[in-house]
Amino acid sequence: MKKGRKKRRGSSQSKTTHLTVKEPSELLNFLLEHLSNRSRNSVKSILSRGQVSVNGQVITKHNFPLEPEHQVSIEWRKGPNIELTGLAILYEDNDIIVIEKESGLLSMASSKEKELTAYSQLMAHVRSSHPENRVFIVHRLDRDTSGVMMFAKSQKIQQHLQNTWRESVLERTYVALVEGEVKKDKDTIISWLKETKTLMMYSSRKPNDGQKAVTHYKRMQSNRHFSLLEVKLETGRKNQIRVHMKDIGHPVVGDKKYGSKSNAIGRLGLHARVLAFRHPATGKTLRFEAKVPKPFRKPFKEPKKR
Repeated sequence: MKKGRKKRRGSSQSKTTHLTVKEPSELLNFLLEHLSNRSRNSVKSILSRGQVSVNGQVITKHNFPLEPEHQVSIEWRKGPNIELTGLAILYEDNDIIVIEKESGLLSMASSKEKELTAYSQLMAHVRSSHPENRVFIVHRLDRDTSGVMMFAKSQKIQQHLQNTWRESVLERTYVALVEGEVKKDKDTIISWLKETKTLMMYSSRKPNDGQKAVTHYKRMQSNRHFSLLEVKLETGRKNQIRVHMKDIGHPVVGDKKYGSKSNAIGRLGLHARVLAFRHPATGKTLRFEAKVPKPFRKPFKEPKKR
């Protein structure tokens, strides 16, 4: 926070520690050395919550390489603790909150639904500092999709992000576990998406007949029964990956709505792995990555020999 700038109501009190790197090291090892009064798990949490910057850029990777004269900053935050269910806060400042959402948690409820959501929990979280604080939806993840997503803390920031989404978002990568063996190493799927009266999305190959959707995928692992794909979105349409996987004959595992016949991992095989973007207020590049869920690797493990 810059000197002379008023703290916004509800922002957590914070102070910052600045350290200069003397010799090459990995970021986690450097922090463990300089924060010797804290446990390893505590230091890893500080990293994962986006409290550490190197030369002004937020870094969450444990093995980020440090060189002499790099400037490492640690932002210490104090604030009320709200118990969160099905999500973890990866990063928070005066303008945005970045979370990792678990499969099964709604991003936001409709007027008919009253159950626990990421939105309602984050609203309680920010209002614990001040009752007038709010959060705003920027984009959504389907209920059964896990991974990284972002919320705004003001309507101005929400509008800025939504209006500049294609320019602001630098990377949006998913991991999809799909049925069958995908033959191509990589490919791009292009179609125009439309919605039925029953809220099903489907593809039209006729140009401009609906919303243009572009999906790039690369095969990570495969066998006769399943394939694990890295999927990058050029556009972010409703159910885009799920529809495009159905289009190529390899529906997402557990996605009965779009043609899946298996439930091999007990959940939808879709995970928002990476979200990288320019901060709407500072312009700094932020990148957050959520590990591939362990069940996604299960179909490729060799059975143990007795």
